[in-house]
Amino acid sequence: MSKIQEVSNAVQSGKSKIVGGLVQEALKEGYDPTEILNLGMIDAMSIVGEKFKNNEIFVPEMLVAARAMKKGVEVLKPHLAGDNTVSAGKLVIGTVAGDLHDIGKNLVAMMMESAGFEVIDLGVDVPAENFVNAVKNNSDVDIVCVSALLTTTMPAMKDTVKALTDAGFRDKIKVMVGGAPINQEFADEIGADAYTEDAASAAQVAKAFVNKAATNN
Repeated sequence: MSKIQEVSNAVQSGKSKIVGGLVQEALKEGYDPTEILNLGMIDAMSIVGEKFKNNEIFVPEMLVAARAMKKGVEVLKPHLAGDNTVSAGKLVIGTVAGDLHDIGKNLVAMMMESAGFEVIDLGVDVPAENFVNAVKNNSDVDIVCVSALLTTTMPAMKDTVKALTDAGFRDKIKVMVGGAPINQEFADEIGADAYTEDAASAAQVAKAFVNKAATNN
């Protein structure tokens, strides 16, 4: 078994303690750092995401895999030619005003990081203008992810999408929405670009958006 495969297996099974050592060994054996990142870790998290979507594993397993990947990336970062090799793109994420739920948002943020995105996490109870300011202050943001877990905060999600549109950002960013009460119909109604029902799907859709943008440029 190749050292990269060993890294991948360790990430998938959430073995945080050994991932760093395996990454070091792979580097010593002359594997390219970007290859270790893409094949050993990002691909491993895609497999974890698929298993999660198919109900073969659950949230705890996905979290330990994401943590294991983080450990691997820490060891790898100094060997990557500048941090831009790691980044698949930049995104802003937050739970809307009036909503204090963060487990789903945190999961999405972890999966996004695992897919290679730089994540700006605004936290919970985020007013629409904070989302707008985050995009203003980070001109390279590709995607804004908005979460709501209560039916009572769904209007705040609508307000957030409207605020981003009014600020003139909608031609350069994609808005993704999710959370228990949200469905595709609501996403269409408020003008969001995508709705995903779980963290693994969110990461896949985000990657597809960025890849498509890169192809169009």
